[in-house]
Amino acid sequence: MTEDAGRRCSAFCSTSGQQQITTRTFGIVVTMTFSAVLFDVDGVLLDSAAAHHRIWNAWATLRGLDAEDVWQHTFGRRPEDTVRQVAPDLDPAAERQVLNGLMRKEGDAFPPMEGAAHLLNALQPGAWALVTSGSRQPVHERFGRGGLPLPEVQVYGEDVINAKPHPDAYLLAATRLRSEPQRCIVVEDAPAGVTAGKAAGCTVIAITSTHSAPQLADADVCVSSLTEAKSHLASLLAADQLMM
Repeated sequence: MTEDAGRRCSAFCSTSGQQQITTRTFGIVVTMTFSAVLFDVDGVLLDSAAAHHRIWNAWATLRGLDAEDVWQHTFGRRPEDTVRQVAPDLDPAAERQVLNGLMRKEGDAFPPMEGAAHLLNALQPGAWALVTSGSRQPVHERFGRGGLPLPEVQVYGEDVINAKPHPDAYLLAATRLRSEPQRCIVVEDAPAGVTAGKAAGCTVIAITSTHSAPQLADADVCVSSLTEAKSHLASLLAADQLMM
């Protein structure tokens, strides 16, 4: 992490049995008890970047678009929203079907991130949720193949009108978990997801799996892996929410 990104991110600490956040920029300490974790999926729990890159490159080639420009608009967004942004003259619903076909060709190229199963199995069932711009069926299939558990609360791109970077999906997940957004920790890998989590009023841990720390500097803290994120969660969650 660069020095500038370090100044802009926050550091977590735990004292006197309570959960605290120390904001380096201003030296402010805010004490809060956290009750739930809201996980993005791609780039956080599933190592899907390589497969998605191939899918979007193939689609961009089919449509005569700049593949790298298209790729930069995909992270944390629904496929339809990406299509609207990079090719406004195309029908997003029709292009989603094309993308789905390209995705099916990838098969099982969406393995779990290292440490994902261990972390999710350590969380109490009602203490976490999935919040993704992806769709329900592919996530269920990939979690099944990867041996990952599914939580009671799952929010997908089709469940909200305004997906990330809008806060709606994270607010819906917090409501379904019966938790205030301020007591939720979001784990993200993309700037659009970080923006959504912060706009919802959550604390955000960003994993630098698909973006650099400076690109994720609006998060409260940046970490290099899911394993590192787990150590922060262990110190921030109430003792009965995480079984270490």
